[in-house]
Amino acid sequence: MTHPLDHLPRAGHGSDGAALAANFSDLHPPLTQRQAFIESQRCLYCYDAPCVEACPSDIDIPRFIREIAEDNVNGAAQTILEENILGGSCARVCPTEILCEQSCVRNHDAECQPVLIGLLQRHAIDHMRFDGHPFVRAADTGKHIAIVGAGPAGLSCAHRLATYGHRVTIFEAEAKPGGLNEYGIARYKLIDDYAQREIDFLLEIGGIEIRHGQRLGDNLALDTLKRDYDSVFLGLGLGASRQLGLTGEHAPGLMPATDYIHQLRQTDDLGRLAVARRCVVIGAGNTAIDMAVQMARLGADAVTLAYRRGVESMAATGHEQEIARANGVRIVTWAQPERILLDDAGRVTGMRFARTESRGGALTATGETLDIPADAVFTAIGQAFDDASLSDRRAAVLEREAGKIEVDGNFRTSLAGVYAGGDCVAAGQDLTVQAVQHGKLAAQAIHQQLMAQQEVA
Repeated sequence: MTHPLDHLPRAGHGSDGAALAANFSDLHPPLTQRQAFIESQRCLYCYDAPCVEACPSDIDIPRFIREIAEDNVNGAAQTILEENILGGSCARVCPTEILCEQSCVRNHDAECQPVLIGLLQRHAIDHMRFDGHPFVRAADTGKHIAIVGAGPAGLSCAHRLATYGHRVTIFEAEAKPGGLNEYGIARYKLIDDYAQREIDFLLEIGGIEIRHGQRLGDNLALDTLKRDYDSVFLGLGLGASRQLGLTGEHAPGLMPATDYIHQLRQTDDLGRLAVARRCVVIGAGNTAIDMAVQMARLGADAVTLAYRRGVESMAATGHEQEIARANGVRIVTWAQPERILLDDAGRVTGMRFARTESRGGALTATGETLDIPADAVFTAIGQAFDDASLSDRRAAVLEREAGKIEVDGNFRTSLAGVYAGGDCVAAGQDLTVQAVQHGKLAAQAIHQQLMAQQEVA
């Protein structure tokens, strides 16, 4: 099958390999031990800490920071991992600037600078040195739970269930576990195979098996899982990229940003990646930013990010937008995709946008257009639930909400014994840390239900 970017030059063409590698080094260098100690002293250890209220995974932030200040790094790591077993990756990718750090009371102090909670969390996890695994499996309950999807939600659910003494089998479609952390995060945010090393640590608790090449709706059926296991958790994520709905959508030179990021994260040689000298990224979220910045760091001459509304409506945080600008990405707003421009061979040569404005809150075309030349166009206009995963007889009856799986407050679906969490459910912010929390809370609900049934029996 022809790759949509086969006609483009490689990143290594005329590039310094060392410089290319440096462009994908750590976005935010870690704190030194001295820096972490000094930063921990800035925390006021608030009793009713607003940072904890803002943390989707309920980490006791003042407690772990105090433990760092007391030179008890293992204690700090334990405090974090008890609530968020993927605390290391979340410290790197979580938008702390709009969560815990935005709520820090230091923002209102004379220094107007929050405690660097994310970097302190990373410091604790990176420097923990336990003699053995910090979590111990409870006695085997004899119960066996199936989890579909080895992303953050599924892994979090599996680990918590294992601590309760249940056996867990995770069914994963891809060749590696990790989901978004492995395949969808900018390479400069999670470097040095960190996602896999974190999963190796998680699995050390025991009692968790991962079976790869298993895709719900293809070679795996919900009916079979319900029959063979005591409970089922669906951590399916969002597997489909939304389409522009324009003629030429499958032309050479146009592809979903997530597909390119997937390739970028899995390659062993950045120099072999196709690079558009002039590229356009369509979207306004963190994936769009990740795509634009990475193309710039691979050596593109001109990178434009286009969005149909204003900057204030962009889903990407202000921090992410600043990263884009610092890397030379041009952000064009009030521009809605209208036409894919193609050459005589049917390859992408650019994108035509309709200029827009807001009239009475409604997005309206002004009648003007803007053409942006490009060798490649990447779409990052959102992920959608892959309906094919719920195509078997039993899965098809699951209640849906806004195109996703509907769950109640305990992450129970409309099918008894089937739970769901992460990006595939209607509730949530589509954040890694939110998915981890969903998995943890679903595991608690599954455990309570199984134990209640055992008592009745």
